[in-house]
Amino acid sequence: MLFVLFLVIIALLFLYTTRNFRYWSKRNVKYDFPVPLLGNHFRNLFGIKSLTQLSTELYYKYPEEKVVGYFRGTTPDLVIRDLDIARHILSVDFIHFYPRALGRNPEVEPLLGNIFHLDGDKWKLLRQRLTPAFTTAKLKAMFPLIINCAEKLHIVGEKIDENGGDFDARELMARFTTEFIGACGFGIEMNSINNEHSEFRELGRYMFSRHFYDIILMGIWELFPEVRNVIRVRNRDLDDAISKIVLSIFEQRNYKPSGRNDFIDLLLELSEKGKIEGESIEHIDSNGVSKHIVMELKTIDLIAQVFIFFAAGFETSSSATSFTLYQLALNPDIQSKIQKEIDEVLAKYDNKLCYDAISEFIHLDMAFKEAMRLFPSLGFLHRKCARRYTIPQLGITIDPGVNIIIPIQAIQTDEKYFDNAKEFRPERFADGKNMNKYAYLPFGEGPRACIGARLGQMQSLAGLAAILQKFTVEPSDKTPMELPINPWSNTVQSVKGGIPLKLKRRK
Repeated sequence: MLFVLFLVIIALLFLYTTRNFRYWSKRNVKYDFPVPLLGNHFRNLFGIKSLTQLSTELYYKYPEEKVVGYFRGTTPDLVIRDLDIARHILSVDFIHFYPRALGRNPEVEPLLGNIFHLDGDKWKLLRQRLTPAFTTAKLKAMFPLIINCAEKLHIVGEKIDENGGDFDARELMARFTTEFIGACGFGIEMNSINNEHSEFRELGRYMFSRHFYDIILMGIWELFPEVRNVIRVRNRDLDDAISKIVLSIFEQRNYKPSGRNDFIDLLLELSEKGKIEGESIEHIDSNGVSKHIVMELKTIDLIAQVFIFFAAGFETSSSATSFTLYQLALNPDIQSKIQKEIDEVLAKYDNKLCYDAISEFIHLDMAFKEAMRLFPSLGFLHRKCARRYTIPQLGITIDPGVNIIIPIQAIQTDEKYFDNAKEFRPERFADGKNMNKYAYLPFGEGPRACIGARLGQMQSLAGLAAILQKFTVEPSDKTPMELPINPWSNTVQSVKGGIPLKLKRRK
């Protein structure tokens, strides 16, 4: 009797964990055969390959397909290979795909109530309120803070040169980005550039490290959709530490703008405007009329935006700038051309970085864009189907809850869109008019494109220019010809062991 009961339990578990595995075969979508419970996701769950690596693998495995199926546990995902379908999902039919598919429950994890993780009406209203914080005038007012951080790189560079020149580009740019976020986000002089063990640098390391406890909880969150609204993945101590810092700054400023022109000031300005009103993206009647909605910004909402300013800005910018330095070290002719341009531009501005100078670094800008093409900080874009949708190019209908993966890394290194796609050739961005904008998506596209793209690019170019103005980067004895990817880095791509290079003072 016990044996029969055991067999029944096994059979029920098998049926439960494979219940969706015919989802793509019913729609004639090709996919790799899934295993019970884990689907196709086991290599990601066990840290063998990142989701960027897996989606790139599928992209090239099925070259004739417009879409490829994937199972994240029992949840069906759809990997998009066709740029026109990507365009519809990100822009044309955005109303069907407004969720990012990363959002966890902000009631359980309050700091994830930010513009990156939120979905639906709250996201829409926050985006509406935050967009004015990134106008040209606001960025220009913030630029002196960026310059102050960039110039500190000269002092650090001199110390590196005096000690033989060997350095980890990933670590140096992480410290620069942390300093920038401290000044522009928190209104604090952190001294992270000169102190690799500063409190905020350690906070940044901790934020993006994967602990065993986090890995287990995230695995449960991905495999069992039923528990996603109640499980907390993030470390509470980390959230409490950030909340305490932000609240103390709010209190110092009496919850009013201080005139510093940093991100805290911008948030406090926006908060003073009171309630946010707009049209719903979730509630639309049969006639296509959206419900009018109202939202009041709470203190925790403001803290959540500061958190994502730190988290998203810190990791993406340091990844992009360090990879740019890596490519310039391997391509000294391109580096020399950029340094000549920097010298010529800065000669017009008393050899000092300024807002107007940044816009004239044409070759540096092209190199930065090319580095982000080869190694985008976000290796893929995530979306979730919110309403039943028929893909017009295929006639395939998908249901709410299906995840969408747009594999940026694969698309941006596809020979179909870029000649000699694996080569570092910044001149391909000299004239972007002939480039399909959906073949180059480092900042996303459509209504959910990165709201801070211009700020991130401006800050990154300032940091790179500060280094190349005074120093030359070269490969060191430890520099690999191909950087090993950290398979645990799912949201933002990272490299195992950093990026070892050599820094030499320019003569």
